[in-house]
Amino acid sequence: MKTLSSARVSELFELHFGVAPVATVKAPGRVNLIGEHTDYNGGFVLPAAINYHTYIAFAPRDDRQLRLVAYNFDNETVVSDLDASQHQEASASWSNYARGVVQEMRRQGFTLAGGDLYIAGDLHSGAGLSSSASLEMALVRALASLSNEPIDPTQAALIGQAAENHFVGCNCGIMDQLISAHGQEHAALLIDCRDLSARAVPVPEDWEILIVHSGVKRGLVDSEYNQRRQQCEQAAAFFGKTSLRDLGLIQLLAAEAELDELSFRRARHVLTENQRTLCAAEALSTGNLVNLVKVMAESHASMRDDFNITVPAIDTLVNILADAGQGQAGVRMTGGGFGGCVVAVAPVDVVPRLAAAVEEHYQAQTGCIPTLIRAKASAGAFA
Repeated sequence: MKTLSSARVSELFELHFGVAPVATVKAPGRVNLIGEHTDYNGGFVLPAAINYHTYIAFAPRDDRQLRLVAYNFDNETVVSDLDASQHQEASASWSNYARGVVQEMRRQGFTLAGGDLYIAGDLHSGAGLSSSASLEMALVRALASLSNEPIDPTQAALIGQAAENHFVGCNCGIMDQLISAHGQEHAALLIDCRDLSARAVPVPEDWEILIVHSGVKRGLVDSEYNQRRQQCEQAAAFFGKTSLRDLGLIQLLAAEAELDELSFRRARHVLTENQRTLCAAEALSTGNLVNLVKVMAESHASMRDDFNITVPAIDTLVNILADAGQGQAGVRMTGGGFGGCVVAVAPVDVVPRLAAAVEEHYQAQTGCIPTLIRAKASAGAFA
């Protein structure tokens, strides 16, 4: 996908509407280095905002309508009345996120104002790089700017999460929206999803992030994501806990014979993933590649065997990258699962070797066409 810029999206707005926009905002996608399906369990995650974005150029209108145009969907146009009830459209996936954001902002007391919005992005949708959260954060920024209403990054993230939970129908955690809002250049963020606190974890200057889209498109709402969340909640309830974050690994292991096998494995993934995420943050901050490689490999195995969210093509891709890395590349699936992307973290001089191995072996072994995305940790929407 061709890289965009604020200037280019401003030009596209003017071509479409015949006038210049008053401003253009952007919000990044993200890659999660480790910590999968831990966010809605009140656990730890280690994502980085990346240098691929959703852009929105906008200008005010003199009525209470929003006119939204989506560049990535052949300039499809949706008109929304700010004072009317928002209703989900079965065939309009991207616009449902917009409707959900409008509904949540109105519900939280924002007045909002009419406007023309031109939306364009260079994120791969369905890749697990959080194009939906990127869209939500860009929308919140644009809408708050149009009505000149202040908003802080965490509040914006919570609005985006609520839009997905209550309107779109995906019971996602808070990670994607938080990192899109709060991301920092040259650093991942270790986020505690129980209290929403975060600290920057610098990425060593001579390391690089390589994202490889498997060519297997995924969709959270249509996948088993909501089912996994329910299974985690059931496991927590068995112990009288509201969240798996409140359960200790020793306590879980001691009760293995009492729990059904599926609940036990789901909970074991979450609790061990929390430990791995803390270890990975320490390894990243100290440049300990050996430990990072180890915990990322363990994370992928846990997602595959205990949480059952990988697919054969993803497992093949991980094996190709790990073999090519020869112990110098941390590799795992990233995102909610059932397709999407694999992330590798490695010294800059190792990355070409990883890319070459994917191009040589992956399509031949799976029939899927990969997309290589070299990424940098970047600033969030409200930076």
